[in-house]
Amino acid sequence: MSNTPRRILWADDEIDMLRPHIIYLRGKGFEVTAVSNGDDALQLAAKEHFDAVLLDEMMPGLGGLAVLESLQAAHPNLPVIMVTKSEEENLMDRALGRRISDYLTKPVNPSQVFLAIKKVLESEALQRTQKTRDYVADYNRLLSLRHGDLDWRDWLDLYRGVVDWDLELRGMQNESLLQAHIDQKVQLNREFGRFVESHYRDWAGKPRAVRPPLSVDVFPEWLLPHLQAGRRLALVVIDCMRLDQWRMLEPLVAPYFEIRTEHYYAILPTATPYARNAIFSGLYPLEIQQRYPDWWLEDAPKEAGRNRFEKELMEEQLKRHHLAPEMMRYQKIYTEQEGNLLRRKVGTWGDRRFLAFVFNFLDMLAHGQSDSEILHELAPDEEALRRLLQSWFQHSVLLEVLRILSRQNTVVVVTSDHGLVHCRRPSVVLGNRETSTSIRYKFGDNLVCDENEAIHIRKPMDFMLPPGHLNKQYVMARENYFFVYPTNQHHYERQFRGTFQHGGVSLEEVVLPVATLIPRSPGA
Repeated sequence: MSNTPRRILWADDEIDMLRPHIIYLRGKGFEVTAVSNGDDALQLAAKEHFDAVLLDEMMPGLGGLAVLESLQAAHPNLPVIMVTKSEEENLMDRALGRRISDYLTKPVNPSQVFLAIKKVLESEALQRTQKTRDYVADYNRLLSLRHGDLDWRDWLDLYRGVVDWDLELRGMQNESLLQAHIDQKVQLNREFGRFVESHYRDWAGKPRAVRPPLSVDVFPEWLLPHLQAGRRLALVVIDCMRLDQWRMLEPLVAPYFEIRTEHYYAILPTATPYARNAIFSGLYPLEIQQRYPDWWLEDAPKEAGRNRFEKELMEEQLKRHHLAPEMMRYQKIYTEQEGNLLRRKVGTWGDRRFLAFVFNFLDMLAHGQSDSEILHELAPDEEALRRLLQSWFQHSVLLEVLRILSRQNTVVVVTSDHGLVHCRRPSVVLGNRETSTSIRYKFGDNLVCDENEAIHIRKPMDFMLPPGHLNKQYVMARENYFFVYPTNQHHYERQFRGTFQHGGVSLEEVVLPVATLIPRSPGA
């Protein structure tokens, strides 16, 4: 055991009768905090660190299984030992299904409790040691790959590995390992930015056979085959959702669908007016501007207004593939009222073969974070943002809609238009009054930036972006930089440092999930 006492939280409505057990554990070097109900246990676990939890299953009020579910949602790596009077098989199946670390059946004696805790904690320590070894081995593997000539498929594999470790390392109390992982992501993003800068011109506007799947390919590759086969289909775009965040949502969807998650690259800039319009139109921004100039609203004052014609763009894409636009029902969900309306109506749209939904929860959170201290405190880092999204999704209209679509035997394709990056470093950019105001990308005349910190596009048409006037240029932030102007520089540094933004070039913003959900048969 470490010199620092291991902290145990014990929740039992008969806690007064367990004083001898608590005294015994304290004599063995543990620090035991005792509570008599589930609500107090959750409140303490939210405020303090514990190494393990002893949890009575039969507490009145908030029962042990409900407490267990909440604990695992908030602290997925916290070991829980269930203590129960019941030996019902289905009860223990439910507890074991929620991945408890161990369980004891009352009455228990102090030595039983001590041995159960010792086994769990030593097992956790061994797992942490093995996890560290595995990470070091994988880290060395990634280092060797980075020195090679990587193509777009290799970068997908690399990022999938990074996301695996993002989720695997949650809750680990190994600061040096966590810092090594953060440093590795910074280095990978630096190299990924160079890779995209070197290759994107060779992708934009080129045949699919010579480039990765991009935003313009989402409909023809993942949706069109289902529609052509006569299946009922729904497209769900969760604005700003990253790959690691989707991985947190998959288990919540798995009871209703078989899931196949693939990946694609967002077009540049990784911002809603460009990337999401590309999904709905199947066209690059330059092509949208040329074909439908009245629908291209790059200069609209608010980002939401620049996607005003998603429905019309999708209808035109359907026509190009010889499908009737009338088959589609499109809905964008910004507010609770819109969500409640969707909940009531979606079950009545059985005559529509194609449904298209956009959910803006994450995007609104990201844009509000820089203006709200409360939002900033709710999601100060990537893990907190993942948990916040997971908590929203568990109680969201979207999950309810997915359940309904599963019962209606509707194939669902879930994706995102772009991701988010946690901004840590300011980068000064110079431009005139007409320069756009976004934090991770800008367009305007004769822009000046540090090209170690940003990708500078002087010929927009090379990137399939609208050229506008003669001197129009784009800049997109690399890695985790965010743009500030020299005027009031320190004010904007304080406002945007630590916020989640999009529009630049990072693995988190560019590499996106596209998941095909096939409804499970009833009773599966």
